[in-house]
Amino acid sequence: MRKITAVLIGAGQRGAGAYAPFALKYPEEMQFVAVADTDPKRRELFQQEHRISKENCYANWEELLAGPKLADAILICTQDKMHFEPTIKALEKGYHVLLEKPMSPDPLECIIMGEYAEKYNRVFSICHVLRYTDFFSKIKEIIASGQIGNLISIQHTENVEHRHQAHSFVRGNWRDSEVSSPMILAKSCHDMDIIQWLVDSDCTKVSSFGALTHFKKENAPEGAPKYCLDGCPVQDTCPYYAPKTYLERDDWVGEVLRSVVSNDTSDEGVLRQLKDGIYGRCVYHCDNNVVDHQVVNMEFANEVTVSFTMSAFTMEGGRSMKLMGSLGQIRANTDKNVIEVTNFSTRQTETIQLDNDLAGHGGGDSGIMHDFVRLVQSDGRDKALTGADASIKSHLIAFAAEKSRLESRVILMPDYIEELKKNDK
Repeated sequence: MRKITAVLIGAGQRGAGAYAPFALKYPEEMQFVAVADTDPKRRELFQQEHRISKENCYANWEELLAGPKLADAILICTQDKMHFEPTIKALEKGYHVLLEKPMSPDPLECIIMGEYAEKYNRVFSICHVLRYTDFFSKIKEIIASGQIGNLISIQHTENVEHRHQAHSFVRGNWRDSEVSSPMILAKSCHDMDIIQWLVDSDCTKVSSFGALTHFKKENAPEGAPKYCLDGCPVQDTCPYYAPKTYLERDDWVGEVLRSVVSNDTSDEGVLRQLKDGIYGRCVYHCDNNVVDHQVVNMEFANEVTVSFTMSAFTMEGGRSMKLMGSLGQIRANTDKNVIEVTNFSTRQTETIQLDNDLAGHGGGDSGIMHDFVRLVQSDGRDKALTGADASIKSHLIAFAAEKSRLESRVILMPDYIEELKKNDK
């Protein structure tokens, strides 16, 4: 198969750090020929790493897309509210598009983007990377095999992990739903997608409850300053003390966090940014408004029910699940990468231990890149594991959950979707 060419809009942690390395690892399959990013340092680093000519480096997406089509495909990895316009323009210009999730914080924009992809007959993949992991693929395979009979109910927990919450949803880019997205969309559209995939039916009803309970100024320790480095009196005991979060973590996540905080990832470079930058703020003195815990109940057309919990207050990260069927059950934990399948009749449990060394959403980041390249190589003729229609449906579940939380009522999905479609006309 031919090598595809691509351009990147947004050379941040996801675009440059998670997806673009695929082209360096598999140069025979993919090559980046252009980049757009507002940060000159990140733009320059990406240019050097991928050997891009200087004339194909742009300060913003508008400049890049104002010119002629430069490649087969485009990766759009900007912030949530900066997805719609470049996606529409890219589809019009004939690019195949890989779009970072969430598609948009506006449900109508999600629907319109899907319509444009169909209109211009382009590959339009959303980065719902969990479908491409060995972990969730195995669960899907077990359900399809009939080992647990008919799927009846799911309990699914997203363990956000307390430090991740503090970094992304208290101090970071997704702290304010008005600027980015509601947390149930920004963080958990992955989960809505994987639940929908496993259930294999349309969601019919949604209800949700949740709140911002802990990360607010009234819970600040006495004497806590605005910035952690300004002499915090509880720095030795606070689990959210910024230098501890960004300097003492020595795993791959720690490397990612350093690169988000500062282009200079040395201890000195990170400390300079923590002194008065957003990631150095006390978690109780930030401008955050998104929830720190939320539950969502769902009913599907095939009568499967789902209880979903998203919580910041966990030691571990990842996801844990219990899938209950008519003949057996599945217990699964992504943090340990273990799946347990129990047969009700024999009362025997099979334990499946998957590879624990897969970075990047358990191999999902690389998996979706392989699939996207394959689809572009076939000019969209090959069958996709997922597409815009499925992504839109799962996004709408998240939007409905937030609507339910805010309005304290059950959302009937057919009515909600019909209302959105009327607004589209």
